[in-house]
Amino acid sequence: VQLQASGGGLVQPGGSLRLFCLASGSIFSINYMGWYRQAPGKKRELVADTSGSGGSITNYADSVKGRFAISRDNAKNTVYLQMDSLKPEDTAVYYCNAGGRNSDFTYFVLWGQGTQVTVSS
Repeated sequence: VQLQASGGGLVQPGGSLRLFCLASGSIFSINYMGWYRQAPGKKRELVADTSGSGGSITNYADSVKGRFAISRDNAKNTVYLQMDSLKPEDTAVYYCNAGGRNSDFTYFVLWGQGTQVTVSS
C-alpha cells in the first residue's frame, strides 16, 4: 500500500488550492485518512482528518476551521483537502496519512511523500 499526494503549489493570499491523496495497493479497508503539515522550524501538526464509517467523522485544527474542508471518496480510496481563504501562515509541506487494513487483514499506517503549499504575494 502506498499514498500519493498532489495538488500543492504557489497561491496568493486569499486564494484556494485542492490537495489530493490517493491510497493504492492491496487494501481491504481504510479507517482513517488525514492531512498534516509542517512549516520550516516547526513540528508537524494535524490540519484535518476523517474517521469512522466511511469517513463520517471529521476533525479540524482551530486555525483552519471555516476555511478548509476535508472529504473522502471511499470508492477511490482518495482524500481531498479543499483550502480556501489561504493565508501566508498556511505555508508548509502538507502530508497525508492513512490507516487501515491490507487485503491480508494486517494493519497499515502510512505517510504520503508531502506536497508543498506556498501562500505568498
